[in-house]
Amino acid sequence: MGSQSGNIDGIALVYCEGAYNTTYGKTAHGLVRFTERYQVAGVIDSQYAGEDAGIILDGTPRGIPVYASITEAFDRLNGQRAPATHLVMGLAPDGGRLSEQARKDVLSALELGLNVDCGLHDFLTDDPEIAAAAERNGCIIRDIRKTPDRKDLRFFTGEIEEVKCLKLAVLGTDSAVGKRTTAWSIVTGIREAGFKAELIGTGQTTWMQGARYSLILDSIINDFIAGEIEHAIVSAWENERPDVIVIEGQGSLLNPAYPGGFEILAAGRPDYVILQHAPGRKDYDGFPGYRIHSLEQQIEAVEVVSGRKVMAITINHEHMNEEEIQPVCDRLAKETGLPTFDVLLQGSKVLVELIVPRIQGRQETP
Repeated sequence: MGSQSGNIDGIALVYCEGAYNTTYGKTAHGLVRFTERYQVAGVIDSQYAGEDAGIILDGTPRGIPVYASITEAFDRLNGQRAPATHLVMGLAPDGGRLSEQARKDVLSALELGLNVDCGLHDFLTDDPEIAAAAERNGCIIRDIRKTPDRKDLRFFTGEIEEVKCLKLAVLGTDSAVGKRTTAWSIVTGIREAGFKAELIGTGQTTWMQGARYSLILDSIINDFIAGEIEHAIVSAWENERPDVIVIEGQGSLLNPAYPGGFEILAAGRPDYVILQHAPGRKDYDGFPGYRIHSLEQQIEAVEVVSGRKVMAITINHEHMNEEEIQPVCDRLAKETGLPTFDVLLQGSKVLVELIVPRIQGRQETP
């Protein structure tokens, strides 16, 4: 996986039929907010056809229209100087399965000559009809989550100890809680403060956004997860010599279906953890009746597993109105003793101001 070139791969339509503005559309949301891999020309979701994808998502106009279908989008874009070249699957449903409707739409895209990038667990290249359509139309399919050959996977070596820069992990109290968005915001903020920062992507969306050092954590054979995390971090350190490496979290330590984070803490060996939390949630995402463990329990779990401190809480303000956000941040800060921010709404500047002294302290250490 390793370093990517950072060049634009093409002009993309992001497929999110029936799921935009839900947690199942988080890949599409990430691509609408930011990507260095594609130029996003539109989103496909018939329920929001004719609207601006950015306004639907967070009230920010981004000039990315939502179309009712791939055919409609392609017809409109084909008359422009730069028509679409890719269909990117923006869906992230439970289990990563491809619906029958989505499968039909992929076939339609291939017949229109669009390349297809897909991060689901159902691999398009294993579907004979889809593979034949791609070959017939000269299209390329990339199954982002397809497991690498075992011969190409790495085992943990301990090289992580040679990484001398500050390492931060952005973990969460649940899945689909905004870890990736916060991680990118922190990286951007650190760069704007005049320091070098690299993001270690651990999911398909971050790869699609163009993170140069990435792995798809949930598609790797368990024995090699730690080694692949270590390799991505070590590669970023050796090639870029950043001041900070930010590691994107996956799932949460205590989520019953997605207990991600253990390997990130064990193999990535972060110096500090930033914990993303959705105060408006009562149950784990997609699992009604499975109550989210308290924030205090989540902090304790992170610190017991890693032996490192949670340095700040960042919140996801879903199910909250704007007037509630700062009082909730203030309450959580008082309850936990940790600075608490809404990075999506407020930006990462104040959080980065807390990180900078730790960067400088690391730089002064021989």
